[in-house]
Amino acid sequence: MLDMFFIVAGLIGLVWSSDKFVDGAAAIARWAGLSPLLIGLTIVSLGTSAPEIVISIIASLSGSGELAVGNALGSNIANTGLVLGVTLIIKSMAVEASAIRRELPQMMGATLLAGALLADGELSLLDGTVLLSALTLFLFLLSKRGPGKETTAVEAGAASAGLAWLKFLGGLVLLVISSRVLVIGAVNVATALGVSELIVGLTIVAIGTSLPELAASVVSAVKGHADMAIGAILGSNIFNLLIVLPIPGLLGPLALDASVYYRDWLYTAFTASLLALFMWQAQRSASRHQEASGELSRFAGVVLLGTYITYLGILITAPDLAG
Repeated sequence: MLDMFFIVAGLIGLVWSSDKFVDGAAAIARWAGLSPLLIGLTIVSLGTSAPEIVISIIASLSGSGELAVGNALGSNIANTGLVLGVTLIIKSMAVEASAIRRELPQMMGATLLAGALLADGELSLLDGTVLLSALTLFLFLLSKRGPGKETTAVEAGAASAGLAWLKFLGGLVLLVISSRVLVIGAVNVATALGVSELIVGLTIVAIGTSLPELAASVVSAVKGHADMAIGAILGSNIFNLLIVLPIPGLLGPLALDASVYYRDWLYTAFTASLLALFMWQAQRSASRHQEASGELSRFAGVVLLGTYITYLGILITAPDLAG
């Protein structure tokens, strides 16, 4: 009964906090003269990656580094397949051309770099250092970006900067807490039903740590801040690979099961490639029709969600591949 209460309370908290979180982030963007895309790529994506970062540190310090690696990769698969898939099914979204030219290639580059470092079956101190160095480069490139073309002046009567930050930080804290409460309840229910810890870690934990992205993305899209939603997903995927993934290596070296590369990373790369394909097609279509931005359709959402359901099916029907 208590576990069901955690699940319900967590869901309610996610819905309410994500609304305040997105409102605060959008207000900060207006006051700071920054585009919603840039806000999504930085404070929103880093904030919603907080659960993954915390879990990676705790897991690594407790000797469960492979769980941390699985969480980083599993969260990226969930972000792209589940989070973006569900968000697009609810509402198709316009995509800023700059995200396709800059952040999308950067996400693909981070994915390929992670794969190259994981291919030898070990995550070492050098690997962790290389990933963190790539993070430094990503943040440097972000710092060189100016305000987006779509940036507008602060409207008269808009909430004060202090209130905007209060909504953002308060919403973020409750967002993270709500996701953790929901995960605790779900893990306990799954364990009581006899589901293995491995499957729980690769599914419930990965989904649970992606719930802030899901809540923030859906609310952002519904409220007309599609750029913020896209930025949050691209940024969160980059942070997962360049912050969350290096942690076990920095505390390692860590020997990895072969399935971490041959199943989990390959599926991470597959879903990222699908997203890239849809975004590039959207931009090509926009160019042909001389429109300012492309659009990710509900069809893309159905396909992305289908890839995530397929991944879950692989984990459930072939758990021996997990090692």
